[in-house]
Amino acid sequence: MRAALLMDPALVPFVFTPGAQERLGELLDIDIADAATSLAGIPAPSGIELLIVGWGAKIDPADLDAFPALRAVVHWSGGNGALDGPAAARGIPISTARAANAIPVAEFSLAMITLAAKDAFWASRTYSAEQRFIDREAELPRTGTYGAVVGIVGASTIGRLVMQKLQGTDLRVLLYDPYASAADAEALGAELVGDPGALAARSDLLSIHAPEMPSTIGMVSAEVLAALPDGATVINTARGALIDQDALVDELQRGRLRAVLDVTEPDPLPAGHPLYALPNVFLTPHLAGSMGNELHRLGEVALAEVERFVAGEPFAHPAP
Repeated sequence: MRAALLMDPALVPFVFTPGAQERLGELLDIDIADAATSLAGIPAPSGIELLIVGWGAKIDPADLDAFPALRAVVHWSGGNGALDGPAAARGIPISTARAANAIPVAEFSLAMITLAAKDAFWASRTYSAEQRFIDREAELPRTGTYGAVVGIVGASTIGRLVMQKLQGTDLRVLLYDPYASAADAEALGAELVGDPGALAARSDLLSIHAPEMPSTIGMVSAEVLAALPDGATVINTARGALIDQDALVDELQRGRLRAVLDVTEPDPLPAGHPLYALPNVFLTPHLAGSMGNELHRLGEVALAEVERFVAGEPFAHPAP
């Protein structure tokens, strides 16, 4: 079966271990060294039956016409909007590593929720700057995870995994998602709240997990931020555009809120942006998603899907 890699060639060794590359070569007629970012770099595309796609792929919907023999698409990433819609319309099965990529984001989010609830970021800064005894009960009276309320915005793949990981903790979980039902929320150990402002008003921590689309841009508005209690923390591991960032900066500059931001708008921020220097902001350079050795997980998931397809079996992780 002829196959091609449509991805940034520099990422190949980070995603596919030598063993995974060898196994792909056993299963497919594929040249790993010929990974390409676009149609122009794929030799004889008319004979390609399987595309393995990941970060760096640049493709237009019309490019699918160049692959008349295409039988399946395997993503080691979450997907490709320009490719997946036209492929699905032609009945071409698509596999996605979205669930695998959700794992490190959920792990990171859970860590940020826990550390923010414990005031770890802010206590550390005070301790380092003032180098003195910290009277925890007097100075950090609201600190702790026992009974603290986490508002989850978005029952996405990542949002659901975060809620699953929060089960069994003493944190109380609320959920806002216009497409989720009360039964969905209950199964995830959460209480469904029908309005983002009402969710914010009851939350000590607001963790954002919605996808970026026209309807979600700016959904954490100035009004939602204003509804948060004094001292609440906004945690964003989704996309920066989901927050009214100017309104957030205003709240942070006034010292009313705190923020843990792994994403911003734009991403990265321009030099000199106030979010870099505000003492009540913990800013990271988009670390939550798969990186380093976590990329091997994505490669292993994609390899397993290739093995299933070659064996005539359905994908374990079909795109929704």
